[in-house]
Amino acid sequence: MSITPSPPPDPDTIQRVLFLSPRVHIYTVPPLTSTKGYTTSAWTPFTTPPPSSVPITCRLRVIESSSSSSFPSTNNNNNNISTQILLEDASTAALFAACPYTSPSCVESTLDSARFFAVTVQGEGGRKAVLGIGFEERGEGCEFVDVLRGAGRVMGWDNRGSSSSSRGVGVADGGKERWGGAREAARKDWSLKDGEMIRVEIGGLSGKVDRSAARNEENVGKDTEGALFSIRPPLPPGGGVGGGGGGGGGLPMLQPPPSAKEVKAERRRSRGMVEVQEGSAAELGFDDGEFGEFQ
Repeated sequence: MSITPSPPPDPDTIQRVLFLSPRVHIYTVPPLTSTKGYTTSAWTPFTTPPPSSVPITCRLRVIESSSSSSFPSTNNNNNNISTQILLEDASTAALFAACPYTSPSCVESTLDSARFFAVTVQGEGGRKAVLGIGFEERGEGCEFVDVLRGAGRVMGWDNRGSSSSSRGVGVADGGKERWGGAREAARKDWSLKDGEMIRVEIGGLSGKVDRSAARNEENVGKDTEGALFSIRPPLPPGGGVGGGGGGGGGLPMLQPPPSAKEVKAERRRSRGMVEVQEGSAAELGFDDGEFGEFQ
């Protein structure tokens, strides 16, 4: 496939690079058979002529030019601003193909990937062909779409979504179902909210986890029950300490505290001392008879 490059801009042209990708893959795109759009399953790599047949990769640049002699824009108010998509040789900077971005349908996103696009290039005599380009990173494809949408807004394409191809990425709402949905999903906040939990199941351990969880719940129930009855309930009427209690269902009578004498006796016994009993000689076992020993 031979494509004649566009003529160089005149000295009065002001250009700026809107987007640059150092490496994109080029594909041959078969004729479109569905109005839904392009799919990459039928694309084949664009190669050099045989016998080498080496897949071609190019450098991609999106150039915005401001000059009255540049490619005409479809917006009459900004007819001195144009945008081109250039596919160039990465080592020699030789132009391989050029796409005058004059309508949103010049670049269409694919149905099955956010990295691949169908680009309508233009050659000598106004001949056109559709080439497939593929970025190596998904982020590059999203940035490429953002740049083309910005260029479309500059050229007044915001309100042309109804009259232009809905597959064109330059339209304000074009291609949203294909690449915008995936991008919005990437931006979604997946952080855990308050009260949310993550449950991880490991093979062969899920049953053990469940059983241990059941035991923990049972222990918690027992602890709760014990905590409820750790404090004795109040005494029933008439069943208090020292009360006869006509009901008969009170607690047993508590023993009175020991007297001081009993406490002292207990201390002597603990020290090995024998308590001296008080009383008369006869009561203590002594003979107070005829000899009068204790008189």
